[in-house]
Amino acid sequence: MASSGLQLLGYFLSLIGLAATVAATLMVQWKKQYQGKTYRIYDGLWMSCGGDERTTCEFHQYLLKLPSEVQATRAVMLVSIFLSSVALMVSTVGMKCTRFMDGKAEAKSTVAMIGGIMFVIAGLLTITMTSLYVKMIVQISYESHSLQSAEFGNAVFVSWAGGFFTAAGGAFLSCRRCSKAQNGSISSNHLLPTTHPKSNYV
Repeated sequence: MASSGLQLLGYFLSLIGLAATVAATLMVQWKKQYQGKTYRIYDGLWMSCGGDERTTCEFHQYLLKLPSEVQATRAVMLVSIFLSSVALMVSTVGMKCTRFMDGKAEAKSTVAMIGGIMFVIAGLLTITMTSLYVKMIVQISYESHSLQSAEFGNAVFVSWAGGFFTAAGGAFLSCRRCSKAQNGSISSNHLLPTTHPKSNYV
């Protein structure tokens, strides 16, 4: 029961993390700049938006002309989403509450562990790449001598949260062997024969 509960908790945490990662990848508020007091410019991984009262957006036309931090972040985020999607399917097969691979408890447990490890890798990729993106934005802002100071936007926090939930969910899915070992030791103790002292009475 405990192992199944941990699996469900890890599965839903990873699902929330995947949704947050997809949302962050599609958001445009990765980097924001201000021109004057009212005009704002937002740069995302797929489009840029600008305006004061009325905002207009346009997609990035040429991939090779994008800044290196945008290209790298876009690639790693897509890899993380793909890995999480595969891990979602693998974990569904290996979870105890599903009917896949019935009668093969050991193989089913291993599949769930593989899915959890994939979630952890995907979450760490998201957290690492987002942190590197923030570092590059801060570095560019310090090195720039223009009046347009760049800073990271809300998509960064959503991406960090998505990576954290994904990695945490994967960790719960992967640690089910601890519960399994504990349950196994408890059940083996119950199977041991109990010895009663011999009575001296006739």
